[in-house]
Amino acid sequence: MIVPLFLAGFVDGLKALGINLPSLLAQLINFFLLLGLLYLVAYKPVMRMLDERRRRIQEGIQASEEAKERLAQTEKEVQAQLEKARQEGQAFIAQAQQISGRIQEESRQQARQEAEQLLGRARNEIQLERDSAIAELRKEFADLTVRAAERVIRRSLDREDHRRLIEEVLAEAPITPAQGGHTSSGSGTEDGAEKDGA
Repeated sequence: MIVPLFLAGFVDGLKALGINLPSLLAQLINFFLLLGLLYLVAYKPVMRMLDERRRRIQEGIQASEEAKERLAQTEKEVQAQLEKARQEGQAFIAQAQQISGRIQEESRQQARQEAEQLLGRARNEIQLERDSAIAELRKEFADLTVRAAERVIRRSLDREDHRRLIEEVLAEAPITPAQGGHTSSGSGTEDGAEKDGA
């Protein structure tokens, strides 16, 4: 009995507000029917569309993250390649410096060897010229000695002494086949000396 009284009071209150209960019930039924219809017809496609959009956004974010990672990896690879190229360039420069130093050292050694060879040739030429000059001086000295001896012997020895001196020299010299010619030439010298003495 309390419930009908409550409903009666509620209906009276709605009427006082100018609200018709059967009309309100019809509008509520229409609203829920429309809500159900929209849920079936519009909500699911909209939700699918929103899910698809969310999925695409998520994929875009993921692709962006992957692109950032690839970019960072690419930057690391580029830095590694630049570092490798720098090290290779330094190695090439060091190798070129070593080759240059070796070439310079080889050039210095070759110049030293050539200078030593030139110095050796100059010394040899000087020695040869010295030996030649000494030999020439000896020859000239021997010629001068022989001429002086000839003059002294011719002036101090007469014909008999000259002949006797030649015979003594020939007698003291051992007679060999090679010296036989010298003996005959000595005889020729003796004859010539005799002729000169005559």
